[in-house]
Amino acid sequence: MSTTVPTDDSSPASSLSVADRERILAAVDRAFDAQVKFLSDLVRCVSLRGQEAEVQALVEAALLERGYDVGRQLLDPSLIGKHPAFSPATVSYENFWNVIGIREPPTTHGRSLILNAHVDIVPTGDPKRWRYPPFEPTQDGEWLYGRGAGDMKAGLSAVIFALDAINAAGLELTAPVQIHSVVEEEITGNGAAMALASGKGADAVLIPEPTDEKLVRANSGVIKFEVSIDGTPAHPREVSGGVSALDAAMRLIELLRQLETRWNEERATKPFFDNVDNPAALTIGTINGGEWIASVPSSCRFEGRIGFYPGDDPHERVKEFEAFVATAAANDPMLKRCPPPIVEWVGVVHAGYTLAPGSDAEAVLTEAHADANAPDASPLQSYVMACYLDAAVYSVHGKIPSLVYGPVAENIHAIDERVSLPSLRRVTKAIALFAASWCGVRPAETAIGLTPAGLQSGLSD
Repeated sequence: MSTTVPTDDSSPASSLSVADRERILAAVDRAFDAQVKFLSDLVRCVSLRGQEAEVQALVEAALLERGYDVGRQLLDPSLIGKHPAFSPATVSYENFWNVIGIREPPTTHGRSLILNAHVDIVPTGDPKRWRYPPFEPTQDGEWLYGRGAGDMKAGLSAVIFALDAINAAGLELTAPVQIHSVVEEEITGNGAAMALASGKGADAVLIPEPTDEKLVRANSGVIKFEVSIDGTPAHPREVSGGVSALDAAMRLIELLRQLETRWNEERATKPFFDNVDNPAALTIGTINGGEWIASVPSSCRFEGRIGFYPGDDPHERVKEFEAFVATAAANDPMLKRCPPPIVEWVGVVHAGYTLAPGSDAEAVLTEAHADANAPDASPLQSYVMACYLDAAVYSVHGKIPSLVYGPVAENIHAIDERVSLPSLRRVTKAIALFAASWCGVRPAETAIGLTPAGLQSGLSD
């Protein structure tokens, strides 16, 4: 699948000189105010599902300004069900597109790299509950508030400005680098799937999701479902003759907790998951039902997700879920009075992945993390994320070492989402050092993109 040069395994450790490293770190510091401004511009874009065009245009312009070879990549719905990286979708992809920025060196020495970030965000809930309006990014002390500030527009700013810093330090990478600004991560993963299916491979992928400056060792496989239940409508005077679809849905959700428990009990035999509190994490995200305030409701629909383990076939888990629902409907006294529930798959149906310890990519990131932090800071730690990550697309289907490492953020998918700006600065430095060490650098023959002075003054002042 990869269209890049073979991996050069000869130098897993950093080849950066002390002087190069210090110049890169200083360049991140000089441009950090401009980076926060750019991040704020990204947060102002209301990039909910299907509304990502504005933010993608902003990313496209930023990459073009820096001299990348930039293209818009439309999502191809004909690949769903054909290429294994894709998951089911329930919307038209007519106006869904990735932005792919590529920089090829004149002569390649070293290892190629993809830096991936998603621009789609989840809804805010009631904006009146937020401390600050969710799409008016607000800096309060060391935090920047706003929907998507942490998940994961901060990470997108980090990859762009990390590469800027290498250039501002008077260096250029000696291996190809790609920036993948993708859509659909929050629901199907089909943006990353489209990038991979189009042949966009590399020797490593780094995705700066908000991970509290830790490395993700493994993530859960995930399947996202919709369940529809019909009851028997009735007037309040004949309520005993009806069956509430809402009550039936709540009963089925209660029973699905048994499946969650069953899948969680498997963790003792799964590498890296034995101490994860709730790897299955059944979540019911939406529920809608009923037709009239004074009628026994005739229909209800709920949507949710449930997780499983790396190495499991997601389609086998789909079958297990469907069988559980069918058995519950046939045996439960209330559900037996309803037509069989209908299960549909409306988002991610994807395997999890494991990052095996000891890879060259992890070694280089470990060193970069250390160099970006104070001498007394903790070494790079790893942990498990019991959720979907686009890294699984590149790892499972592209066999590409996939690192997920990003800044401290709080309240992602919640009220008052915010990202730590000091953490973002450190992560940007670590990504810059990682890219320089992984790809290799040499003195820049010609200036590419923004000059150091331009970086200090901002993107579009």
